Amino acid sequence: MSKPRPAMYAVASGDRLKMLMERTGTGDAVTVRELAASAGVSPATIGALLTGAQRVIPEHKAKAIAARIGVDLLVLFIPMERAGRTFIPAQQPTQQVGA
Repeated sequence: MSKPRPAMYAVASGDRLKMLMERTGTGDAVTVRELAASAGVSPATIGALLTGAQRVIPEHKAKAIAARIGVDLLVLFIPMERAGRTFIPAQQPTQQVGA
């Protein structure tokens, strides 16, 4: 039997991640290196999430990043579902009326 793939999460916005890194839940800033070390990811991963070069990461890494920043997981990440080889959002954002 094959091991099930981990749930995946897409970063909602690199700008939001940057803003929350500048002022975490404790009010202090966290650097890319500090966040990476505490979340168990490489600084390159955090940099790629900030720039949009990488959007999707496993659930355990998304939870670790959100926990270090001091916010709920869904403030930073969107749950993804697997459909074949393509990732699609689990919940589609709603459009504003008149937008």
